[in-house]
Amino acid sequence: PKIGGRRNAAAIARAVLPLARRLHTEQPFDLIDAQFFFPDGPAAALIARDLGVPLTIKARGYDINYWGKMGFAKAQMLKAARAASGMLAVSGALADAMEQMGLERSKVQVHYTGLDRDLFRPLGHTQLRAQLSTELGFTLPERAPVLACVGALIERKGQAVALRALADLSTDYPASRLLLVGRGEDEAMLRALAEELGLSARVHFTGAIDHTVLPIILSASDAMVLPTSGEGLANAWVEALACGTPVITCDVGGAHELIRDEAAGQLVARDPAAFAAALRAVLAEPPDPHLVAASAERFDWRVHADELAAYYVRLIAA
Repeated sequence: PKIGGRRNAAAIARAVLPLARRLHTEQPFDLIDAQFFFPDGPAAALIARDLGVPLTIKARGYDINYWGKMGFAKAQMLKAARAASGMLAVSGALADAMEQMGLERSKVQVHYTGLDRDLFRPLGHTQLRAQLSTELGFTLPERAPVLACVGALIERKGQAVALRALADLSTDYPASRLLLVGRGEDEAMLRALAEELGLSARVHFTGAIDHTVLPIILSASDAMVLPTSGEGLANAWVEALACGTPVITCDVGGAHELIRDEAAGQLVARDPAAFAAALRAVLAEPPDPHLVAASAERFDWRVHADELAAYYVRLIAA
């Protein structure tokens, strides 16, 4: 990581090519698909050129918004994009950012995140919080507001803003709780901040959890808060809405493509007071979970798979 950034793509291609050539000889590939734009995209471009097969590259957000600002990475990404038969973006906003970076917009197709709607759906039974209390090892109140913040514990996701918003909310909802779902380098800092704000008993760190538990957490929560500074289109947004839980987040990436009315949630400034105000509004008039979930209907895995298959077929046939 310290010195390897500009060489990562070439190093990956060198490592993968012997295996790729052998597998291609045994059963020819129709397509090379890179699922992140850097370093995966440039590496995949080298492999696709060697094998003589079409290339597609998917942008997810951080790859464009972070690596795209670094000269050496941007140059490699632009070269890979020129070699690609097609590209995917997880939101329209990200597709626009790709165009602004210099990628050919006509080659980019928006392909939203998919999820299992049988797993992520509103769970209406009354014992969800009791079940979570047993599952996670801490007690959740049945009637006080519960907020979930789902994402790696890193500065970009904004958990510190969520903690300060909880402190602001305490005047109206003194028993409210915040679940920080995930792991990351900021955990010690966030624990110290919770202690400083007098919130230690009301902030619960779940760590990494089984994916089947996440729908229970989201369905048991009154809102999902994510004060993120940058996303393509966060899976956590889609998963929360599919569970009938409104989302309070910032107007970054594709958030406005997903949160299009008050039932789905609110887009606010990355500021504790703004998040607290939005949470007061949601808690005062909770939306119907099934109405919230309806806003995520187009993010079904089955729709996702059909669109992806059609895209692949078009590239292979070209």
